[in-house]
Amino acid sequence: MWKWLTNKIGYLVRAAALLLCVLSGVVDAEEAQPWIMVDSRQQTLTVFAGQDKVLKHFPYVALGRGGVAGDRHRGDRTTPLGTFHVAWINPNSRFGIFFGLDFPSVENADRAYRDNLIDSDTYRTILDAVIERRIPPQDTPLGGQIGIHGLGGRDPRLHRGFNWTDGCIALTDAQIRSLARLVRIGTKVLII
Repeated sequence: MWKWLTNKIGYLVRAAALLLCVLSGVVDAEEAQPWIMVDSRQQTLTVFAGQDKVLKHFPYVALGRGGVAGDRHRGDRTTPLGTFHVAWINPNSRFGIFFGLDFPSVENADRAYRDNLIDSDTYRTILDAVIERRIPPQDTPLGGQIGIHGLGGRDPRLHRGFNWTDGCIALTDAQIRSLARLVRIGTKVLII
């Protein structure tokens, strides 16, 4: 019992540290940067500056074959809903440019831990990665390797015909190159 309580207090201290980072002005700096909204119902991707200035709008994106989900699990092929950030960029992926997201987030980990989908070690590893601004582990039961990418030379007609990814957001190769001019490590991505 004592070990459980000590672990829980440690988690709360880490979460409080994360909250203090947010409240200390990191949010203000982030709001001035371009950010991305993916509208899963309209299947669009829009880049904003501030609250309402549209920098770029892409009218069609492909999502995961399994649809969208608040709680994603490895292999379910769903696109996770929530707020994420670009954590890494691979300019030479098999899909052309790949903007990797910091999935799973603290919110994903909190729900998964509460629902006994991940153990305390996995939860702590995800939380530590977020607090230390590292890429969260990509091999948990929640899955990983979620991002925004191009087609990598695949047929654009198939892309427009159906949702074909394993949970990512896909644009055409021309669109992903256009998006690359506006995205950097840390760009906020809101998937609704």
